[in-house]
Amino acid sequence: MEKKNEKNYRFFLVREDVLPEAIKKTLEAKELLERGKSESVWDAVQKVDLSRSAFYKYRDTVFPFHRIVKEKIISLFFYLDDQPGALSKLLAIVAENSCNVLTIHQTIPLQGRANVTLSLDVTNMSVDLDMLLVKLRRLEFVDKVDVLSSGA
Repeated sequence: MEKKNEKNYRFFLVREDVLPEAIKKTLEAKELLERGKSESVWDAVQKVDLSRSAFYKYRDTVFPFHRIVKEKIISLFFYLDDQPGALSKLLAIVAENSCNVLTIHQTIPLQGRANVTLSLDVTNMSVDLDMLLVKLRRLEFVDKVDVLSSGA
C-alpha cells in the first residue's frame, strides 16, 4: 500500500455520536491537557478511561472542528445614507473591534442611499458578532445591516 504524505490526506467532517469511543476519549484527553486540567498524558488518559496506546494512536489525527477552521469570515450588507465620511466611520468601527476587511463593494449612491457589502475576517474580533452589529447599527447614517453569511 502506498504511503500518503500529509498533503494527500483526505479529511471528513463526522458527527460526534458516530465516532468510536477511543476517538471521543482521545479528544477529551487532549482537551484536558490543553486546558491544564491534567499535567501529563498518563493523568489525562486515566481521567477519561483510555489506554495510552490508543491516545498516541489517534492524538495527531483527530481534532475538534473549531481547531481546524482558522479563519472566521462574515459578510455584511449595509444600507447607508449618502454622507461624507460615512464609509470611513463604518470602517473605523470595524477596525476598532479587530476585524480585518477582506473585500468592500459599494454601489453608486442613488436617491441619497448607497449599499455596501463588507467581507470581514473576524478571527481576532474583540467583541461577539451581536455586539459588533449593535455598534454598527447605532451609526446615524446606517439604515440597516444584514448578515449575508457567517462563519463566525
